[in-house]
Amino acid sequence: MHCPFCSAPDTRVVDSRLTPDGKVRRRRECPDCHERFTTYETAELSLPWVVKRDGRREPFDEGKLRAGLMRALEKRPVASERVEAVVQRLKQALLRRGEREVASRQIGEMVMEELKGLDRVAYVRFASVYRSFEDLSEFRKVIEGLERGG
Repeated sequence: MHCPFCSAPDTRVVDSRLTPDGKVRRRRECPDCHERFTTYETAELSLPWVVKRDGRREPFDEGKLRAGLMRALEKRPVASERVEAVVQRLKQALLRRGEREVASRQIGEMVMEELKGLDRVAYVRFASVYRSFEDLSEFRKVIEGLERGG
């Protein structure tokens, strides 16, 4: 690590601690100018590529995930903090899988499970678009499943 004060090529770590948000806080000192500074380290984890229904592959896009959730939750009484928590849980679940690619269908199913616990109206909205409902009977099946506790 280069010193930000004198640009010396190397610094030494004086103290390391884990922060509550999972970052590593390091207190460093330059052996040349003796200045001290703090750095924060985070693991760089890569999310999997998304395999679309038509076979195309694209990088995971957190913005698309959030937009889909927000569209389903439009005009519903759900706090934005809860939406962000869902986004973070879904990202963590994808990272834990450790796969390089994931089918968009699997992500859609994960989103539906989260919405089922968050807001049932949003769940039905998302399911209707995601599963391309053709008629009222498909809505009825989903709603009856929710009423049975499924």
